[in-house]
Amino acid sequence: MKRLIPLWITAIAGIVLIASYFVPYAQGLGELTSIWFDILAGFAFILGGGNLLKVHLKKVSDKAAGWGYSVILLASFLITLFVGLGKIGVHPSPDYPDNSWSGVYNEVGSPFWWLYEYAFKPLTATMFAMLAFYIASASFRAFRAKNVEAVLLLGTAFIILLGRTFAGVWLTSWLPESLSGLKIENLSVYIMQVFNTAGSRAIIIGIALGIASTSLKVILGVDRSYLGSARSEP
Repeated sequence: MKRLIPLWITAIAGIVLIASYFVPYAQGLGELTSIWFDILAGFAFILGGGNLLKVHLKKVSDKAAGWGYSVILLASFLITLFVGLGKIGVHPSPDYPDNSWSGVYNEVGSPFWWLYEYAFKPLTATMFAMLAFYIASASFRAFRAKNVEAVLLLGTAFIILLGRTFAGVWLTSWLPESLSGLKIENLSVYIMQVFNTAGSRAIIIGIALGIASTSLKVILGVDRSYLGSARSEP
């Protein structure tokens, strides 16, 4: 029963959500199923937060490698959770001035807004800025002209990079208007709008087919990995 009931719930919910997109009479059931999904997702957030506390508290108590980072993570998590749920520093809404919790938790100037604007966003920007160095290192290894594919990749990347700089515009500025399509900045735009778009759409179509096939396997009970088994059962 521990496996049969979750399989039936998954199958029924999946079929209802699919039918709600094609059968007008099933749209109400689809909306109801989506509401239940939001409720379950809320419980999943609670379980995820509890698991985070459990893992990192154990790491701190055992003084495992990197336990200092766990202390920072736990402190940040608890402070943000307390400030957000308690609506610390939030002013009452003008519509309900007597209710101190009626204000918006992330209004401008509130402590939660301050944490987001001056702690979370700078940290996120720093992380993505550091990724630039890893991307440059990966590009250096990938752009070695060892075969025809690598030469095409290197040439395309070179045109795109030059087309985004003043140097690329200057190098082909002498071409007449009749050959404006050969200017590097125009070639860069053409590659991004035609070749890149075609490749992106092909990838998206492949992803969509993969999602559809995986979803059907889950709905039909072929893939049971979400039940906790190490592999899918036939």
